Order: sequence, then structure tokens, then C-alpha cells
Amino acid sequence: MAAAPVEYTIGGVKINFPCKAYPSQLAMMNSIIRGLNNGQHCLLESPTGSGKSLALLCSALAWQQEQLAGTSSADCKKPEVATSCQCVCHNRNAHPTFSMCFLVSADKSDQPRKSTLSSRLSEKLQASLSNGEQDDDFKTDRKRIRTLGTEQKKCHCLTEQTQILRLFTQEFNNSGSDSPVSCSLCPCANLKAGQKTVEKSKDNDKDKEGSGRKKIPKVFFGTRTHKQITQIARELKRTLYSTVPMTILSSRDHTCVHPEVVPHANRNERCKELLEAKSGLSCRYYHNVHKMRDQSTLQWVHGLHHAWDIEDLVRLGGKLRSCAYYAARELMQDACIVFCPYNYLLDPLIRESMEINLKEQIVVLDEAHNIEDCARESASYTLNQAQLLLARDEIDGMVTHNIRRDQHRPLLAFCCSLANWVQESCNSLEEREYESSCKVWTGTEILGIFHGLGITADTFFLLQKNLAAVLEKEERIGLVNGREDTVQVPTISSNTQSMLKSLFMVLEFLFRQNCRFADDYRVALQQSFMWTTQQDLPDAQGFFARPQRRRQSTRTKTLVHTLSFWCLNPAVAFSDLSDSVRSIVLTSGTLSPMGSFSSELGIKFSIQLEANHVISKSQVWVGTVGAGPQGRKLCATFQHAETFAFQDEVGALLLKVCHTVSRGVLCFLPSYKMLDKLRDRWINTGLWDKLEERKTVITEPRGGGKGDFDELLQTYYEAIRGTAANNGALLVAVCRGKVSEGLDFTDDNARAVVTIGIPFPNIKDLQVELKMKYNDKHAKSRGLLPGSRWYEIQAYRALNQALGRCIRHRNDWGALILVDDRFRTNPNKYITGLSKWVRQLVRHHDTFTGAMQSLESFSQCQLGAVETFEETQSQAAPQYPSPSIAISPSPEIITPHKPFDSQLAQPNLHTEVQAANSESRSSESGIWLVWKQNNNCICLTFSLVS
Repeated sequence: MAAAPVEYTIGGVKINFPCKAYPSQLAMMNSIIRGLNNGQHCLLESPTGSGKSLALLCSALAWQQEQLAGTSSADCKKPEVATSCQCVCHNRNAHPTFSMCFLVSADKSDQPRKSTLSSRLSEKLQASLSNGEQDDDFKTDRKRIRTLGTEQKKCHCLTEQTQILRLFTQEFNNSGSDSPVSCSLCPCANLKAGQKTVEKSKDNDKDKEGSGRKKIPKVFFGTRTHKQITQIARELKRTLYSTVPMTILSSRDHTCVHPEVVPHANRNERCKELLEAKSGLSCRYYHNVHKMRDQSTLQWVHGLHHAWDIEDLVRLGGKLRSCAYYAARELMQDACIVFCPYNYLLDPLIRESMEINLKEQIVVLDEAHNIEDCARESASYTLNQAQLLLARDEIDGMVTHNIRRDQHRPLLAFCCSLANWVQESCNSLEEREYESSCKVWTGTEILGIFHGLGITADTFFLLQKNLAAVLEKEERIGLVNGREDTVQVPTISSNTQSMLKSLFMVLEFLFRQNCRFADDYRVALQQSFMWTTQQDLPDAQGFFARPQRRRQSTRTKTLVHTLSFWCLNPAVAFSDLSDSVRSIVLTSGTLSPMGSFSSELGIKFSIQLEANHVISKSQVWVGTVGAGPQGRKLCATFQHAETFAFQDEVGALLLKVCHTVSRGVLCFLPSYKMLDKLRDRWINTGLWDKLEERKTVITEPRGGGKGDFDELLQTYYEAIRGTAANNGALLVAVCRGKVSEGLDFTDDNARAVVTIGIPFPNIKDLQVELKMKYNDKHAKSRGLLPGSRWYEIQAYRALNQALGRCIRHRNDWGALILVDDRFRTNPNKYITGLSKWVRQLVRHHDTFTGAMQSLESFSQCQLGAVETFEETQSQAAPQYPSPSIAISPSPEIITPHKPFDSQLAQPNLHTEVQAANSESRSSESGIWLVWKQNNNCICLTFSLVS
């Protein structure tokens, strides 16, 4: 029977919780409410399985509803309905059969709110119905009509390109605005101007006095993966807030339902082709977005009354033949909570593409232990020389064919200048490793180089304007088959668009606020070799020759040059959030050490919390093992891991664990390289066959598609649920891989987690090396961690994430086995990096035999406790009285009287088994629970304490 909801009052906010909250959940909700009330940022660590997602959802949505209730009584005015202009010059597109008219202003500043997808689709739908012969559904923006020009000119010299950029700067400074001019003949022009002035004055009054309608912040809930969003949506469905308007932002790969787009390798490209109707075919799914774009329609017409997952929206989109991708974006307009991967919130290009406005909103980032890496990646970009040359040639073709020549010429000058500089710099590279060389510049140095190329803050602003102009949809009048008609002006390819947008994003950070972030960047030009496979070519007659033997010459080494703009300071990308949002809440089970987040992200976390786990000590076995079955020392450094002795000893250890622990076992390795070496060695020695005799063995793939990975997981789960001769399954994975991040291995799916070594990042990686030097340079001035300490923390957080796959809820149990002698020999250095709840339970085992005996005793004890509980459940349980119990609150927590919860009367099955005839007592909420053990019989006694 499900537990009854409980109402808590925290900081003046009433929170409806689906069950009796754990102390860690109450502490989290208390911290979140304080942060939201005061507009402060929160950094909250709560162990995996302690119910932090439920606490996040209930507290944030309860605070939001409290704000809404406070403004609903004050906001009782009926919204004004704007009537459309009926003058001659503004009514030429009106149709007499429609009573509803859509007023589209020529100047965007006249609009009281930004044009949304809903309004644009409505206009297109009305236009398509009013004229059946013209398909105007994909006319996304206002199009300009121009006549074809004839002037053509080419420019290739670096000096000439630099002069062009400087000339365009002068032209920009002397030119005026090219915005549309208001119609002076319109009789309502003065009226519009007056309305605009009144609206502006009203907005200013609201901003100054705050007397206008209070805008309720949205909650943007970001997670690492889409699979985690599914879990969060499932948690939301359990609460009383499951009916709040919501949406889930996702990519076309997860939401597109068009039968012609789904099988396509690049769904984004195929979708855009249908939207632009390049092949004469349009997307009817896009037209039907209006069937799903309204929150009330979604809930009461289509049956999505409670919290839904992205699969539910996709299924509804297929049923209604409506686009789930654009519907989800349109639902964001009226949503109270928006779910998305958190790179959607950090990446400025994705925010712009998805039309995400975070000003004065609430941002919650769950599983935020990787937020520093994600923020750095969001402000970084890497391109190769081939991409740059292709973009240069494509833009050169636009200039040659006189297609928006004035706008393409500065972009061509930029690409030529950059390409020539890369080519010249390749001659001064320094050798770094075998067949690889590089050269690194600071951001300040690269700005000086760009200044010599004519790329300055002023010219860059002009380049941004020209890029926006060439990407605008436009039609011109030309001759088609001898007849005058309108033709769509060609635009540069999506690959070139993506490259220029990403490159301009990095440059915008470099030039921002008088080059404030220049020292936070490093620009690296690298040279390496890549193996490529050549296709067999036919002869002159079109025949292929069949080789007599396998030819090794089909694979050739190709020289590759890459230019990387690396942001070493995550505060660069995070500054867009911290400067605009109301509150940021970062949560994870592995945030420690928490001091680094404030310095790395550049914001102050006024509220911090390290919550305890909800399980008892007897539910988890945590031990370090420094030697294998043969007594050999196990230290997974690079020198030892390459030896056969280490590989054989690890294999024998893993085999013994599989014999000791039933059901699911997870084994995490530091890298894919070690996984490949161990698998090859174990196959050669026959150990792999012994493992498969005991359990179904599955290895995590290095790449592959989502479908292949899900199929492997399903095989793993089925092997555990099955009753085959082998006892469960063994999943060998890699730290920082797909298995270690966000997957839920509850109960039998992970009864033991084995970690081999410590997953330090590759010390020889150039980016890791530059980040360590950057931290050493700014450690004192900015409070950053020293480079060596930062390097160690990256390993501990990856290790803690892997260990967190085991214990997933209060009644779960499992073993955490840390295989490396460094944990025992230097605990002050290596144990302190573990999570708080793991660190408190670690036991060091001097011998492998002693560790396995302790592990076997723990496993049998837990299995016996479960069997005893199942036997008692089959018998009729006695009925206990249900007195009214008052839960004593903390100073900021007020809880009402509630009926006695039957869950309080259930013993903890995983309490540590004590000696015979032992007695233990625990008190919770005024109830004393006494249990005694005599000859494996557990006696329970309940008594109420006044």
C-alpha cells in the first residue's frame, strides 16, 4: 500500500511530499527553499539513493506555486485584446472569409512580446487555408525580394582581405540603420506611436515600482542524459505536482516521428530540407504542431494528465501526425518546469537555437559533478584545416556567383586570413610525441595575431552582422524556364554554418567586456596522422580487379592539422547563467570537495549541504584489496598494468568475486585501453571461458549507437532475472563511460561493484596539461585548486560515480570493492577523495583471503535476512494501533499531525547481525523498536514513548 502524502511547511512554503521524508530530504528541501526565497545559489551533495530528485522537484515546485498563489489574487484584470489595423497599407493580406486577423508589425520593437512558434504557425496555417495553390507553410521569416546583380569580383590575397575587413569597419561606422521605415501615409501611425510610448512607460513603471504583475520564474531542470530525464519524470509522477504544465526539450534524434526523417543518418539535415521544401515535399507533421502546442489541450484532450516522458509525447505525435520536436519547444511558453540535458542551458548556441531565456529563472542542475567539464566544453571549439578550406571555397563560390556578395566578401576575407595563418604556423610546430607536434598560444597572444590579420572587436561585430544576413531566407526575382519568377537565394551549407557559428561564439567570448576572458583561453595547433581507408576504383572499362591476396596498401596515413580554442575556465560559460538567473541549484552525490566549485565556476554558493546516506552501515560492505589470490601486490599504475602478472591476478580476483557474489556484478576499469588488454589476455589464457561459465559476461562498447548499447543492457538484465545455470551477469565497463553515468542498477542488478585502480585522466593529454598549468598560475589570485589537486579530484569524482551505481534506495544492499594497494598504503591521500558515506565505512584488508571471507559472510547474511522477511510476509501480520504522532520539527520545519504510518513499524532488514542473545534499540518519531536475536530468530517489540 502506498504511503499517504505528508505536508511539510519549510520557510513559509507548504510542501506536499508523497511519503515521510528522510532527514537528508528535509535538509535538502530546507536548503532549496532558503535559496529560492533569498535568490541565492545552492550547492547540495546527497548520496545516490537518498531521494534527492524527489526533494528537488517537490521543494522547487511548491515554492513556485506559493509565488503563483501570492500573485493570483492581485492579478484579476482581463487581458486587453488588440484589434488589427484595417488601413489600406496594412490590410492587403487580409481575407474576407476569416474573422480572426493576425497583426504583424514591421518593427519588432512594436510587439509587446516575442513572436513565438505558435503565432508563426498560426499565420502560416491561415495563409495556407486562404490560398490552396500556394504552399507557404515554411515561410519562417520575412523574406526580402531583390533583383539579380551582375557585379562579380574575386579576392585571394591575404593583404587585400585584411584591407577589406578594415574598409568594412569604416563603412559600418558611417552607415545608418537598415531597419524598415514606418509608413507615414498610414492614418494609424500616430496612434501606434502613442501606444508604443504608453507601453514603454508602463513597462518602465513596472520595472521601477514593481507594481505590475509579478512574473513567476520557470524551473529549468537540467540533467546529464535523456535517460536521467526519464527517471526524473517518473519521480515527478509520484508527487502531487504531477499535473503542473511541463515540457521536455530534446533533439530530433529522440523526438522526430516523420517516416522519411527517422531512417535518415542525419535527421537534422533531412528535417531542414523538408521545412524548406527543397525537393518540393513539405513536412505535414510540422503543420500539425498546433494539435499539441497547448498545455491544456495536451492534458485534457490527449490524456497526458500527469507528468509524461518524451516517449509519451513521441507516441502522441505519431498518433496525431504532429511534430513532437517543435511541440515540445512550443510547450515551453506556458510550462512551469522545463526538463533538458544541462548542456542545453550552458551552450550559448543551443540556448539560441532552442530560444531558451534564463533571465530571472530558476536553474536546477542534477548530477552536476561534471558541470565544470561541460562548461569548459561549451565555451571551446576545435576545427580541422580541411573544414576551414571547404568553408573558404564555398564562400568564394558565393562571391563568384554574385550571391549576396557584399555580405559574403568579409566572411571570405576572414576565412582566407585564418587559413593562411594556419598554413604558415604549421612550419613552426614543435614535436611533442611520436608522429605528433603542436604549438600553443595564450588567448592574449592570439588576439594580437588576429589584430594583425585585421580581426578586431570592431570588425568582428561586422562579421557577426554579415553572417546573420547571409543566413536569412531570401527570394529574388529571376528567369525560370524563360519566365519571370521568384527563386530562393542559395545559402551556405549547414556544415559551414555550424563551423562559423561555433568559431564566432569563441571569438565573442574572447572579445567580450574588453577581452576580459582572453587569459582563460589557450589556442593549440596540432599536427597528427590519421589512418584512412581508400575505396577501390574501377579501371577504364568500369571493372574492379580482384586482388590475389589482401592488400595492406588500402589503408594510408593522412596528415591532419587541427586548431583548438580551449577554454580553461568554466566560469566563462557559466557567467551567462550567474549574471541573469535568479537561483542556481547544483546537486549530485559526488560533489566533494565542494570548495572547488565556487572558485572554478566563479559564483558564490551561499548555501551548501553535505547530507548523510539513508541506509544503515550493515547494508553496504566497503573494502580495499591490495593483493590478489596469489598474493601479488595490485597497483594499477601504467607500469604495473602492462604486465601479464597484474592482468592474470586481476582476472583471478574477479573470478573469485563472481563465485562469492550472486546476481549482478559491475567491474569498472580506468580506460578502454585497459579493458581491451585485459579481455585479450583473459581470452588467451582461458580465464574468459571460466568467467562465462559462472556468469554472462558483457563489456561496454567504446562507441556505437544508442540502440546497440540498450540491447546490451537488456541482455545483462535478462541474464540476472533468468534462471539459467550461470548465476547472474558480469558487466565490465569504464569509468566516465555510459554505464558509470546515470544508469540505475538497483537491487539484484548490482550486488557488487569492483573498481580496478584509480581513474586518473591521461597525464600526457595536452588539454589536461594546460589546465593543470592554468590552475597553478591562478591558484592564489582566484582561489583555484593547484593543478595536481585538480588532477586528483577528477579521478575521485569518476570513481565515486562508479561506486554510486550500487546502493539505489533505502532497502538496497551491496558490496564496494576497491582494488588497489594505494588505498591501504596511503589512506590520507586516496581515501579522503571518496564520498563521505563511503569514506566512513572503508575497511582495509591485508590479505585477499580475509577480504573474500568477510565478503562471503556479508552476502550470506543479507540473503538470509531477505529470506526471513519473505517468510514473515507470507504470514498474517498483526494489526497495530494507529495513534496520532507529532513529528518534532526543526526550527524552520513544521509538520502537522498525521496518522501512524505502517512503514514506521517495519524493521530494517539490513541491521547488522549482532552476537546471540544481543539486544538493540532505536527510536524514531516517538516509537521504540526493540529487536532480539536468538538462534537466528528475530523478535520485534513495539512500544510508544510519550
